[in-house]
Amino acid sequence: MSGGAIRVGIGGWTYEPWRGVFYPADLPKARELEYAVNHVTAIEINATYYGSQKPASFERWGKAAPPGFIFTVKASRFCTNRKVLAEGAESIARFCSQGITELGDKLGPILWQFAGTKRFDPDDFGAFLKLLPAEQDGVALRHALEVRHESFRDPRFVALAREAGAAIVFADSGSYPQIADVTADFVYARLQQAREEEPAGYDAGELDRWTALAKAWAGGEAPPGLAYAAAEIPPKKAREVFMFMINGAKVRAPAAAQAVIDRLR
Repeated sequence: MSGGAIRVGIGGWTYEPWRGVFYPADLPKARELEYAVNHVTAIEINATYYGSQKPASFERWGKAAPPGFIFTVKASRFCTNRKVLAEGAESIARFCSQGITELGDKLGPILWQFAGTKRFDPDDFGAFLKLLPAEQDGVALRHALEVRHESFRDPRFVALAREAGAAIVFADSGSYPQIADVTADFVYARLQQAREEEPAGYDAGELDRWTALAKAWAGGEAPPGLAYAAAEIPPKKAREVFMFMINGAKVRAPAAAQAVIDRLR
């Protein structure tokens, strides 16, 4: 069985310490996006977490990227940082209607990120998932859930995500729980433990491991050795994979992404 597409990238494209490390020192700032989209295969747009963007901006970003490139979009904090998630319908509608579909076929999953203090409430979270739209402006939407509290390590959470067809984000973090259960037709991984003393963020063995995991997920596997919250293993089928180098030693994120991309070739 052939695997799904694997895209590896970074969070955002504006980060001053990348100048002279990732970006050429003399590259005009206006050309940073053009450079980034030709050196990684996906970018997680983070500005949308803090505030709405203009439709023209999404259109411009989409046109700047080559065919096959994907932007994922982080949902507004006003949707996820609330006591009662089920009361977020208006914020969710406002976020989804701001123009994200102007990215066209470059639009990837929406990342719904929850605070580390947010505990799992099955009824409230189930109601929240029902608010997530399946489409916007005639464009199908996909959803990824990044939870950061240990209470989500619960088979009921896995069942809710699987029923909704939403992916549980695989987080490699020293602070957040790892929940590796595959619940959607794609896998979304955020790797957060790069080290600055490593030129590529991780040593060669670690980069080989991340590459092997990406291939296993793309081939439909539930790789052994990871932390699962439920016993059920989903049917084996090809899945699209999104792997982002996030935080940790952020200055090394582009090098880490490029090292995995090189290994995948």
